[in-house]
Amino acid sequence: MEYGETPKPYPGSSTPTLPEPPRYPQGLPPPGHDDPEPVLDPPRSRESFFKRRVAPIGAAILALLAKLKSVLLLLPKIKVLTTAGTMAVSIAAYTTIWGFWFAMGFVVLLLVHEMGHVIELRRAGIRASAPMFIPFLGAVVASKSLGENALAEARVGLAGPVLGTIGSAACLVIWQVTGHDYWRALGYTGFFLNLFNLLPVVPLDGGRAMAAMSPWMWFLGFAGIVALAIIFPNPIILIIALFAAYETYRRWQQRRHGDAVTEAYYRVSPRNRLIIGVVYLGLVALLVIGMDATHLPRTLG
Repeated sequence: MEYGETPKPYPGSSTPTLPEPPRYPQGLPPPGHDDPEPVLDPPRSRESFFKRRVAPIGAAILALLAKLKSVLLLLPKIKVLTTAGTMAVSIAAYTTIWGFWFAMGFVVLLLVHEMGHVIELRRAGIRASAPMFIPFLGAVVASKSLGENALAEARVGLAGPVLGTIGSAACLVIWQVTGHDYWRALGYTGFFLNLFNLLPVVPLDGGRAMAAMSPWMWFLGFAGIVALAIIFPNPIILIIALFAAYETYRRWQQRRHGDAVTEAYYRVSPRNRLIIGVVYLGLVALLVIGMDATHLPRTLG
């Protein structure tokens, strides 16, 4: 059958069967069929391109900058980041000597001790910074003052060893429960650390307690620091001895040639002087007992 003929029905069927359409080479239209004009997309303006592509990217960048700005404004207020950062540095430094786990425990005990100072300062209405740690020198708390008089200074000074003694005693309890010598060694170190801080010389905590008790004890404490520097020479003891020499001289000269304000600062009632003395000597006794209870005797191999 030629192209264009009328199809004939198959026998037994009343419906004509359409012939298969002719095949043409791919891409060529049938004869007499004109090529249709291509349909082109309407031109896209720069404005539409900006709305679809550039605007979302710009909005995302602005949102990110807004969040970064909020974080940057918040960072100075998050004092815990400063504490955590300096703690991490100190742990890394002490790890080189004692290993990670003991270094971490030691720094936590330092934190407990310093938080005693922070709590007492804030209880007295004095703004105090979060503790900042200095590798191999301990930690410090910054404040505008230590109180309006020597009694307040003594309370701030003793608050650190009081809370530090509690923290060390907690290690002693955990050691008794678990029997693990890690807690025994950590408790012993904590007791020693707080006892050392009670040496009666500024800038140590014991020297601040002496401001309300007997300032002349500063000279006895300074003599003790010098003796330690001679018996156990090391850079840390030497640095403390230098600070102690300067502070002892400055404060004693201030008391000798001070005005009425200085005299009022060091004026403490006998009752309060007795209370500070009892707390001080009681802490010394407890710390010595704690060291004795956690002392690990050296065995000969």
